[in-house]
Amino acid sequence: MTARSPRGRPGRAEWVRRGVVVGLAAVLVGVPSWLVLVTSAKPQAEAVTPNLDPPGAWQPGENYGDALSEGQMVRGLVNSLLVIVPSVVLVLLLGAGAAWVFARRRGRLVAAAYAVCVSGLLLPPAIITIVLQLRQLGLAGTRPGMIAVYTAMYLSTSIFFMTGFIRAIPTELEEAARIDGAGPARVFVRVILPLLRPVIATATIMVMLYAWSDVFYAFFVLGGGDAATLPINLYQVASAQLYLNNWHLIFAYVVLMSLPMIAVFLVAQRRIVSGITSGAVK
Repeated sequence: MTARSPRGRPGRAEWVRRGVVVGLAAVLVGVPSWLVLVTSAKPQAEAVTPNLDPPGAWQPGENYGDALSEGQMVRGLVNSLLVIVPSVVLVLLLGAGAAWVFARRRGRLVAAAYAVCVSGLLLPPAIITIVLQLRQLGLAGTRPGMIAVYTAMYLSTSIFFMTGFIRAIPTELEEAARIDGAGPARVFVRVILPLLRPVIATATIMVMLYAWSDVFYAFFVLGGGDAATLPINLYQVASAQLYLNNWHLIFAYVVLMSLPMIAVFLVAQRRIVSGITSGAVK
C-alpha cells in the first residue's frame, strides 16, 4: 500500500521514494548522458580527456558535421535499415503465426514445442556455433545471415507476448469468420493480426532498439566491411586514424546514432508498456 494523506495526496514516505527514484535516475542516466553531450560539443584539445566540465568553446555543429560526413554514417544507416527492417517483419509474421497455433491448440506436443520456442528467453545464443553454421550455409558476412540471427534471437520474445494476448481473444470471432467462408489464412490476416496491434507495436520497438545498438553479434556475423551496421561502423572509424583519441567526434557519432531510437522510444513508450502488460498478463 502507498502511504497517502487523508485527502488522497502522496504522503511524506511517497515523496521520499519518488525523490530517491529521481535521484538514482539522475545519477545513472543523467551523468553519462551529460558526459556524452558536453564532450561531443568540445574542441579536440578539451576532449582529449573526457570529463563533466562544460566546453570552454562550444562547437557542436562542426563536430556533428565531421561525424556525419567523414564517419560514413549514411552507409551505416542504410546497412542497419537493410538488416533491421526485414528482421522485424520476419519476427512479427513468424511470431504471430506460431503464437496463434500455440494459443488455440492443446496437447503435449504443442506444449513441448511452445517450451522449446520460448526457451530462447532464458538460454543465451551460442555465438561460435552460430558462426560455424552460417559459414557452412555460405551466409557468414552477409545481410541474410545477420537477418536470420536477429530473427532467431527475438522470435522467442515475440511468441511469448503474442501467445498470451491471443489466448484472451474470444474464439467466437474466429468461428464467425469461418462461418462466413474464411479459411485459416484469411482468419489470421483479417481477425488475428488487427487485434494484435498493441503487441505488434511493442515487439517492433523492442527488436529495433536491441538490434540498432547490437555490436557483439553483428561483429561476429558481419565482420565489418561494406555491410557494417552503425555500431560496427562506429567501432571501425573509432579505430581509424581520423578518430584516434578524437573523443569529441566519437561522442558526436554516438549522439547522432542514438537520435532515431530515442525518438522512436519517446513516441511509443506507452505502447511498449501496454503491449508488455497485455501479452504477459492476459
